[in-house]
Amino acid sequence: MGLTGLFLISFLVVHASINACIWFNDGGETFTFYAHFMGTNTIVHFIEAGLFAGLILHIVDGLLLWKQNRDARPVQYAYNNPGKNSTWYSRSMAVLGTLILLFLVIHLYDFWAPNRVEYVTTGEEKDLFQMMQERFESLPIVLLYCAGCFSLFWHLLHGFKSAFQSLGLNHSKYNKAVEVAGIAFSIIVPAVFALMPISMYFHLVH
Repeated sequence: MGLTGLFLISFLVVHASINACIWFNDGGETFTFYAHFMGTNTIVHFIEAGLFAGLILHIVDGLLLWKQNRDARPVQYAYNNPGKNSTWYSRSMAVLGTLILLFLVIHLYDFWAPNRVEYVTTGEEKDLFQMMQERFESLPIVLLYCAGCFSLFWHLLHGFKSAFQSLGLNHSKYNKAVEVAGIAFSIIVPAVFALMPISMYFHLVH
């Protein structure tokens, strides 16, 4: 769970960095350059296959962990006050993960799938920047993407730190640094993703 989580976190860094290129306000030229490279490079395609495999493994691991925890105590305590020992989002990782998965399916359907179909059938890519501008003219779609980013924030807030703990990479000397880095990452990356549709909707990007 920790390994697949960190692998997916590394993907988020790359994806957020490319998305941030829209704020060059150059008509999407910089964004299109890097998006085109990622979409047509053979090596990246192999990495992409590994990404999907990592995502599936992460989901399966999460389901197995949820089942293991449930089976460990099929009968709940007569008195239970989980708020004293854990945060609500750490206890809701399965729910948050499910919401993110649903959001991811929508996102792939909106952008990745049409672009891949176009590339396979014609050898050319769609104009992703224009697709984003058209898609994010709709306020409900913008709100949906922001909700997905909000779920990602809570998921990362617990998942970043727990990934290191799961791998045994915790020590009093650097635990605090990992915690701070996790909080910063959990805020910055989802914020970058959320600001993209917001910027498009209010025409702050051109």
